[in-house]
Amino acid sequence: MSQRLHSDIDVDSHPGRKATISREDLIAAALKLIGPHRSVSSLSLREVAREAGIAPNSFYRQFRDTDELAVALIDLAGQSLRKIVGEARHRAATRRSIVRSSIEAFMEQLRADDKLLHVLLREGTVGSDAFKRAVDRELSFFEEELRVDLIRLAAIDKITLHEPALVARSITRLVFAMGATAMDMPREKDHELIEQMSTMVRIILAGSRAMAAVGKAANAEN
Repeated sequence: MSQRLHSDIDVDSHPGRKATISREDLIAAALKLIGPHRSVSSLSLREVAREAGIAPNSFYRQFRDTDELAVALIDLAGQSLRKIVGEARHRAATRRSIVRSSIEAFMEQLRADDKLLHVLLREGTVGSDAFKRAVDRELSFFEEELRVDLIRLAAIDKITLHEPALVARSITRLVFAMGATAMDMPREKDHELIEQMSTMVRIILAGSRAMAAVGKAANAEN
């Protein structure tokens, strides 16, 4: 008997189950099951199917396995956060306010019980290699968008940054590492964390400007 026919019989034998389901339905079901202390990598196919109200075999109509579902969640999380942080950056007028507003937007989303963001922060450290690659891909999108912004602001301020791509990578990895730590800390610590992250980012930027100035002076002497 084919898997599809077997699945249909399984659905019919349980009247409460849905006959059809979308990828979005399964993603929503998975999000209901995870949280700050439960990784998507720990979910079983049967758990997700039960939460979605479908037969386990029906899961395969949308995803090959739970790994593919997890990667879809990570991609969705990255898209959501890039939109939020991107809007915060574009509302800011100066380099200093861009740093601060971006970090504040990140922390606000973290505290908004955004399970998608929890997925992005958790799976890069506890997930499978496929999850880690998916998280790394999403972080690379953040890095590229930040690199473009840094170069744009540097041009406005008539300054030069040393290795802007590496600066963007350093800032992105720092903020995400701090964010993963913040998930296990009380909300009362947020102001302190935001101050720390903002200062760290400014130190990275100052170091980049200083290295660019040194390189420019050395070239002028030659």
